[in-house]
Amino acid sequence: MSKISIIGSGGWGSAMAIMLAQNGHDVTLWSYLTEECENLKKYRENKPFLPGVKFPENVRFTDDVACCAGADITVMATPSHGVRSTARAMAPHIADGQIVVNISKGIEEGTSLTLSRVIKEELPNCVVAVMSGPSHAEEVSRGVPTTNVVACEDITVAEYVQDAFMNPNFRVYTNPDVLGVELGGSLKNVIALCAGILDGMGLGDNTKAALMTRGLVEMARLGEAMGAKTETFSGLSGLGDMIVTCTSMHSRNRRAGILIGQGKTADEAREEVKMVVEGVRTCSAAKELADKYGVEMPIVNEAYKVLFENYPAAEALKNLMGRAKKHESERAFLYPEKN
Repeated sequence: MSKISIIGSGGWGSAMAIMLAQNGHDVTLWSYLTEECENLKKYRENKPFLPGVKFPENVRFTDDVACCAGADITVMATPSHGVRSTARAMAPHIADGQIVVNISKGIEEGTSLTLSRVIKEELPNCVVAVMSGPSHAEEVSRGVPTTNVVACEDITVAEYVQDAFMNPNFRVYTNPDVLGVELGGSLKNVIALCAGILDGMGLGDNTKAALMTRGLVEMARLGEAMGAKTETFSGLSGLGDMIVTCTSMHSRNRRAGILIGQGKTADEAREEVKMVVEGVRTCSAAKELADKYGVEMPIVNEAYKVLFENYPAAEALKNLMGRAKKHESERAFLYPEKN
């Protein structure tokens, strides 16, 4: 049994608290808001995000971030825009060598840093691992089988986290490619937004399959340019997570995209979804990274215009379909400038 503190009580953090408690661990779930914390204590249920799913009795709730002190594993489950400020608040309570597992997905706005990099800047003495894969909170909290991957430069830490999280319904693989796992889990949200836009426009399965395939190419291009392993993007944190996020109504990114495809602005869509839509923030960061590394990402570029410049989605699709003829090959996948 491990002592585990989960920092962030949204749907994903709550699902992890439920699962890890069922695994037999001593779990504390931290909420940013005192009122939210009190509701969790009162109802032992996250009514807004996971209605009907009860927390096991071995889950405690707190609004004191000092709960991470002395934890064997601290799990970061805050939205991407809150990771830096939350990690900074945790800093006095994190010991040298303490394990911090980031399960949030996104890229920091303004710096275009992956979240593990943000955490290391604020908690330089901790050991950071990241976990990602096809894992909607609504299903994980109910024990619906899935698989994830945990990445860490120290394989013994990855294996320790693997042992803590793994159970008959949640299979965990290990991978040393931290950057690739993080980029896959983040960039797929942009593709999921685009998939939703296509659905909102009333387009078909062929169109979505083409988007997902070429979107994966763009993700791998950027990852390879930044130093990630290209093959990571064909794994759970890339292809696996992209499939579920592009096709499920559990996906807030896809739901927001559907509203945009029906004619709403990005701000209107986010307001209606009433949840954090990471794909909007990530699209901006992805465009900055593509420009920085000189990587061709036409889907991301057109998505940026739709999301931030009120460009018509139908025109963006025409631009993508009307691009110059290309040759599909392995070299084109790895080295787009040759294509």
